[in-house]
Parts: sequence; structure tokens; C-alpha cells
Amino acid sequence: MSQTTGAPMRVVLLGASGTIGGAVLDVLLADGHEVICPLRRADASVPEQVQRVIGDLSAPDLLKDAMRGADAVVSCLASRSGAPGDAWAVDHGLNMTTLRAAEAQGVGRFVLLSAICVQKPVLAFQKAKLAFEAELRASDLCHVIVRPTAFFKSLSGQMDRIRAGKPYLAFGDGRMTACKPISDGDLARFMVNALTNPACDNRILPVGGPGPALTPEDQGRLLADSLGVPFRMKRVPVGLLDAIIATLSVTGRLNRRARAKAELARIGRYYATESMLVWDETRQRYDADATPEFGQDRLEEFYARLAAGEIALERGDHAVF
Repeated sequence: MSQTTGAPMRVVLLGASGTIGGAVLDVLLADGHEVICPLRRADASVPEQVQRVIGDLSAPDLLKDAMRGADAVVSCLASRSGAPGDAWAVDHGLNMTTLRAAEAQGVGRFVLLSAICVQKPVLAFQKAKLAFEAELRASDLCHVIVRPTAFFKSLSGQMDRIRAGKPYLAFGDGRMTACKPISDGDLARFMVNALTNPACDNRILPVGGPGPALTPEDQGRLLADSLGVPFRMKRVPVGLLDAIIATLSVTGRLNRRARAKAELARIGRYYATESMLVWDETRQRYDADATPEFGQDRLEEFYARLAAGEIALERGDHAVF
């Protein structure tokens, strides 16, 4: 998708305190848009020129007030844990409240950050995202649904492990999945471009970063190269995850924490066995060539900066390693 420019817009941005939301905020401001950020906490770190609306985001009146006179909504909302309750409350419920508020105030455009993994939904957060996507498509708002591939930070959790001289851990043979990782900045630019690009109207847009699809083994080799150490890999059988899930599922019938851990293990298994690429339903396979590329940032450059200590890594609740 080529970059487009247009008159500055009044944009309501949900999820500005998150990693991708913060990157989207930076691009919106750089492009001269007026930005309103509904936030749960008054101490959330956003630039001074941003109009902040503080309070309970699930309250319809708060969001309606925030959207008065707005041209567009950008939602980067996402559940932190992926647990069923959290997913349905945020990925579906809070986005629904946002959509209804936008409709009530006559907002013309809604850009949604979704995920490419909803193509083959088996997890609660995927089903919650898909349910909201369906509601958004059925609305009268002009909408854009962005489904990015893997994020750089989600592929960086083993940096310290390799730095400590331990082997890279990979499920299966290390080549059973692949992705086209995209940086926060490139994804943010893609989403902001969608605000003013008519070619994006009422479309679902999968997007990855530039360059060839990378397997876990490829990622491990790039990590080792960034640290200047020999590459070693330890293969972990997927069956180990299956055993963990089975055990936690039994325990989870009586223990809430075990139930949450079982869901996290299911999420880990999904990412260990499914590629983050466009799914070809006809041929029943993932298609790297059909996965659009955007931007200029490459994973190996991110790893180099991470290895040099130029950037810090905060991976949050979805970390598997």
C-alpha cells in the first residue's frame, strides 16, 4: 500500500498506551492529525498535544463524548493475556462499545488492528476478534481491518538465552512455521495510511514486513549473528506442549490459575504449529508469496539494536519463552 496524504483529521485512538498504539500515535501526530486518546489512567504517558479523556472506557457516554466531532476511530485495543474472559471483554466487548459510540456520533471511518492468526480460529481471543470483525463489517461505517503478521518483539524473547550460551529452542524441526515479521513503526505507518487511502475502504488487509518469510530456525540464526556467537538449536517436541495442556486442563477444572495457564499453553502451541502468513483456503496451506509486504525495517536490524542495548524488550503476557 502506497503512502497517501490528506487534510488533517480529528482521530480518536484507542489503545494508545500499548506498544502498537503508541507507535500509531507518533505517526498520527507526525502527519498533523488532531488526536484524542481515551485512557483508563491519568498517569498514562502520552504527548502534551494529545487530548486525553480519562475514565472507564467501557462506559458508553465517555466514548461518545470523546468522539464528538471526530472524523475517524483507530482501535489498537487487545486483551493482554488472551484468556477467554479478558478476550471477550476487550477484543470484542470494548471494541463493540467503541463501535456503538462511533455510530452514535456519526464518525465516518473505523480502522481496526486485528491479527492474521484469526484465519484459523481455535483460541478464545481469535474468536473474540473475529466476532467483532463481523460486527464492524456489518455496520454502516467505512472500515479497514488490518491483520498483521508477527511483531519483532514477539520473536525476540530468546536473546538473553543465547547471550548466556544456551541453545535456541525451537518446536519440531524449527522449520514447520514461518512469518514475515513487521516492526511497530512500519505497522503504524500502514494503519495511518489507511485513514486516507480510498483503496483500503471496507477491506481486510493482511500485512507483513519486507523480505522473505522466516522460520524459527532462521530467527535463531539471526539472533546468534546479532550477538556474534555460534548458532545452536535444541528441538522441542510439540507433544511436550500437548502434555502440559492436558495436565493443566485437568487441574484447571478446580483451579482458576491452572485454567489460565492451560490457555496460555494453547496459545503457545498455536504459534508453535501455525504460520503467520496468508492462508490459502483452496490449497489448504500458508502462502508466503500471497502475504503482502510493507515498510523497510528488518528483523535482523532490530536484533542488532537489541543486542547492542540500544532498545529494551517488554514482551508482556503473551511471552512463551
